[in-house]
Amino acid sequence: MATKASEARSSEVKARAEASFKKDERAREGAKAMMEYQANSRLMGEKTARLRALRLAKEAQDAADKERAPPAKLVTKKAAARKS
Repeated sequence: MATKASEARSSEVKARAEASFKKDERAREGAKAMMEYQANSRLMGEKTARLRALRLAKEAQDAADKERAPPAKLVTKKAAARKS
């Protein structure tokens, strides 16, 4: 009888140890996943900021080019009729 009781306690201890190990493992995996998520989020923010800066610089350059360009000549109906 003592053997069955000790085996039962032994298997209970083993089950608790395995459950504790699995819980710790899930916690480690969760922490790792959170770190990866935060790193990806930070990279996405940096990429967005870089692309925004490039877009704003291009828009500013386009606006400056448009101001420097001579006005386009308007073709009137009479002038278009004379050319034909």
